[in-house]
Amino acid sequence: MKESKPSTSGYIVKSVDKPISIDGNWDKPEWQEVEAASIALHMGPEPEKFIPKTQVKLRYDKDNIYGIFKVEDKYVRCVVQEVNGNVSSDSCVEFFFAPDTNSPLEYFNLEINCSGVPLFHYVTVPRKEFKKLKPEEIEQVEIAHTMPDKVDPEITEPVTWFIEFRVPLALLKEYREITTPAPGVTWKANFYKVAAKSSNPHYFTWNEVINPHPDFHLPKYFGKITFQ
Repeated sequence: MKESKPSTSGYIVKSVDKPISIDGNWDKPEWQEVEAASIALHMGPEPEKFIPKTQVKLRYDKDNIYGIFKVEDKYVRCVVQEVNGNVSSDSCVEFFFAPDTNSPLEYFNLEINCSGVPLFHYVTVPRKEFKKLKPEEIEQVEIAHTMPDKVDPEITEPVTWFIEFRVPLALLKEYREITTPAPGVTWKANFYKVAAKSSNPHYFTWNEVINPHPDFHLPKYFGKITFQ
């Protein structure tokens, strides 16, 4: 049986002249200048109660990758407060990226719940061979969040929340060689929105993933982010 091929999404990452202040403000000029990518393709069954609207934007400079997520959500829950804990069980956004063009199946996964708690791993073989970045290393990743530090009980009414982050390229280089972002360079990547243990469980992805059950750790289905 011939394997079906997914469509491949692309996103243009524009450079920025000066460091972006990480404060969770979607409307500041640095983000108004760039287009958003939509995380709208569900894996597994559609959520029964509500479909969140999730958007993400990226930028870069010579030292950092910057990103911001906007989530128009309901049934928001967030209880994990431990770095490298099971944040995907909460209302959570994720950025998976392969920063070496010679090794597109080896990737970092940065997962951040709506309270700003991160998980950050470097993966060489999905679910089998990976390194957890140390908490003191993850502290180098600057994160802003707009929700409380814990969301329990669940918020069932409509709420919009934001996650903004800055990842130093030097941190990535501690784990592997990377293809430094520059005009024309393309990394493989995907973005996700998940809430595995809310009352409205769901798994959404930016680039199409063809799999019988939700699985974000399938780098062959990453899309392309191209630096401009």
